Amino acid sequence: MMLLKLRISVGYGKKQVLSEVSLHVDHGESLGLVGRSGEGKSTIALSILGLLGLKGGHCEGEILFQDRDLLKLNPRELRRLRGKEIALVPQSPLAALNPNMRLGAQLEEAWRAHQEGKPDWKPLLESVSLPPEESFLRQYPRNLSVGMAQRFLIAMAILHHPALLLADESTSALDTITQSEILGLFKRLNRERGISILFISHDLASVASLCDRVAILHQGSIAECASTEDVFRNPRCEYTKQLIAAIPRLPGAALPLVAAR
Repeated sequence: MMLLKLRISVGYGKKQVLSEVSLHVDHGESLGLVGRSGEGKSTIALSILGLLGLKGGHCEGEILFQDRDLLKLNPRELRRLRGKEIALVPQSPLAALNPNMRLGAQLEEAWRAHQEGKPDWKPLLESVSLPPEESFLRQYPRNLSVGMAQRFLIAMAILHHPALLLADESTSALDTITQSEILGLFKRLNRERGISILFISHDLASVASLCDRVAILHQGSIAECASTEDVFRNPRCEYTKQLIAAIPRLPGAALPLVAAR
């Protein structure tokens, strides 16, 4: 059953970036969106969130989320949806957090955007492997490692139990070990909580270890979209073949799909 279905064309001024891009994400599914930098991957995320206008972009078509066309919602309706039903985990965790606010205050602010009262943060923090003590929440973002900051952003993203999580290059700033841990966390959220994930990345190895399906974005359109196994074992598009061939691996080693899934 589809959770999200879109068909959009996007431009910035007179420059068209995306042309008739068509995607869908099912309930409980993890979809990888892959492409080189500048292909328009983040533009798709901004379009879904209704934030494209902040970058001077314009979007045409339809974005159906739980049978609502997001492009027809007014700003107030979009604010009610963002963070509650659709959440974002951005690329640079330390840059995304307010450096002048304690972590607890940032959690409370995110909570009050959609709910009243003050919940017990302990189960939330434990679910993303962060210290549940009050002393942790009194810290500032500068006290965190990049990995801990990313876990904290994920905690904020799942605060209201969203149906869809947009992970926009959310492992690209991490070292290999931390990246593996964050991918494992995304897997757990997807499988145990049923959160659908649109995982936006240029890293095919990460996509192979996490996603059920893969969509390849190239020159403003979807060049190929199929199950992860089909894309890696039997790529149809020449561009996809080039991407797979460029994945670093030891001589004689299996493709990431074979090793990780």
